[in-house]
Parts: sequence; C-alpha cells; structure tokens
Amino acid sequence: MRGEFYAAISQLSLERGISREVLISSVEQAVKAVFVRNYNPPYEVEVEMDHNTGQAQVYRMMRVAEPVQDPQTEISLQDARKLQRDARIGDLVRENINPPSGFGRIAAQMTKQVMLQKIREAEHETVYGEFADREGELVNGVVARLEPTLAIVELGKAEAIMPRSEQVESESYRSGQRLKVLLQRVQRTPKGPQIIVSRRDKNLLKRLFEIEVPEIYNGTVEIKGIARVAGERSKVAVAARQPGIDPVGSCVGVRGIRVQNVVDEVHGEKIDIIQWSEDPSTYIARALSPAQVTSVTLEPQENTATVIVPERQLSLAIGKNGQNARLAANLTGWRIDIRSAESLMRELGPDASTQDAVDAAASLQGAVVEESPEPTSADR
Repeated sequence: MRGEFYAAISQLSLERGISREVLISSVEQAVKAVFVRNYNPPYEVEVEMDHNTGQAQVYRMMRVAEPVQDPQTEISLQDARKLQRDARIGDLVRENINPPSGFGRIAAQMTKQVMLQKIREAEHETVYGEFADREGELVNGVVARLEPTLAIVELGKAEAIMPRSEQVESESYRSGQRLKVLLQRVQRTPKGPQIIVSRRDKNLLKRLFEIEVPEIYNGTVEIKGIARVAGERSKVAVAARQPGIDPVGSCVGVRGIRVQNVVDEVHGEKIDIIQWSEDPSTYIARALSPAQVTSVTLEPQENTATVIVPERQLSLAIGKNGQNARLAANLTGWRIDIRSAESLMRELGPDASTQDAVDAAASLQGAVVEESPEPTSADR
C-alpha cells in the first residue's frame, strides 16, 4: 500500500512539476475538507498521511483544560498526558480518531475533486513563482494556437498570452512557430497567473542586442535609448563606457553580422544605430541619420530644436509619413522643426547665404515635429 501510494505521488510530481511534499499536503488538505464538509465536527481536525500505510490518519485537536467544561473540544491534563507526556494546561494535543463508518467510501469519491483543485492551485503558484521575477526578460516560446484577439504562446509548462496590441502588424504567426518574446508582466488572476508577452515592446530589441553584442552584455557599451515603430523602423542610441571602444561598430559587427542577426529576428525591421552624445545638438543631428544635417539650433525653454538640412536631404530627414523625424524626436526627447537651407535663403532674399539661413533659423517658426510618446500598440 505504501509503495503504491508513494509511486503514484512520485509519478504525479514528475508530470506536474510539483514537489512530493506539496502533493502529500494537498492530499491531507483534501481529506480534511471532505471530513469537515460531511460531518461538521465541533472540534478542530488535522489529517496526516501515514508513512507506513499510505493511509490518511484523522486527528481531533483538544485543548488541555482543568476543569473540562466542553468534552467535545477540551481534555483533562491527566488524559492529555496519555497522548503527549509533556502536555500542559492550555496546550493543544491531538487524538487519533476512527472516522465514522462509510467515510472511506465518501472520501474516495469526494477527495479526488478537492485534491485536483489543490494541485491546480499548487501548479499556479509554481508557475507564478517561476516567472514573477523574470519580467523584462527575453524568453523562447512556441505558438500553441491563435485566437481572434490574441496568440497563446507556450513557455515550457506554462502558457502565456500575446494580445493583438503586443503583436507586430507585419508579422504573421502560425501554430508551432518558435518565437523570441519579451516577458512583459506576470499577474495573479482568479483563474491562475496570467503571463503577458510581447513582440512589440522596444525592450525586445534591447534584449536581442544583449545576446548578439558581448560588449553590451558585459557593460562596456550601453544602450542609452531606443525609439521603435515595430515591424518598420527603429533607432538605437549607444555609448561606450570605456575609452577606445567604438560603440556603433561593436553593435554592427564584422560585415554587419551582429545587427543583421537582430534584424532577422525582428523579420526585416530596419534598425539605425547611432552614437549617443551629451551634446543635444550633436545627438539630434545623429538621430536624424541617414540625413545629413547642416546645423541644429536649440531653444531650451520650449524644448525645441530647429534643424537645417540641404534641400535634397529634406525628404530623407523627415522620412516617409514623417517617420524618421518622429523617431528622432522620440529618441532625443526634443521637438524637432526641420527646415531646408534653400527655403530659408529664399525667404531672406536673393543675397542671403547659407550662414544667414543658419542665423535666422532660431527665430523662424515652422511646422514642429512633436516628441511622440512611447510607441503605442493599437489593435489591428
């Protein structure tokens, strides 16, 4: 009997990933719940699995009292010391009782459901404990199934959900597909822990670069900022924390292999890697790459930068539908007003020079590209 019981417990422990102690405790709690539900005893009950027989032993908990006023819940000191030699007034002692006739059959029928519930609770707690401290990590998953508003992603023995708002519009998912996803958050719910993963979060790029670039992983190169339109284009600002290190070259890698591995993982999304600078003007000019910038004039009180570019570079600086300018504004934290030198010279007159245009740029107002908030994830 004992061998069969512990063999079953061991097998269940292996299948569910729950310790044997937790499973045995679940059995004890299940038997106790069935006993209390069926017999509603006036005394407190404890259940313990007998390690010799594998059977559940039911105990009545009694308070040591002199004199005994309630025989159902109290026991005299003399009788208590027959059960526990060092018992004292006020102690709780337990007495092994024989459950009423038929309890074994009733318990067998009802304990299963209660025990399964306890096991589910233990599984939920195990899953929560495994993932709660891993928020922000990159994890490998497999798409289990697709639903109208979300995708279910298997993470080992746990399942995570990737809402439509955290999916990338240009990506197509299918059952059985392997994906790297960002573990965004883990939260408790009445149905168990809910794990939310994302392919859209900008920190996904950060974790991918940490994998591909040893200098980022060991801290000699730091990612200072990321602006992302998931599936289309991203800008990553990097800086060296030690002299003599080329942060951009470290991220690009020999023949571009490092950044290409990241691009492949995000399914062809374009990634601009720029060198961060403490000087806002330099940083803004670099953020607008691949456009060439003639000058940057800052208006700190309005947090606005007026940028002059050659006429032929204007469309490149703004980007398709203003995307390049918005990403630069998001990355740098400045509102950016992009003007062409030629248009300013025409406004100043036929005798104006490029320097005149630069000097006049700070006082002229144009259409300002606002600093955008963090890229949001709109439903498709």
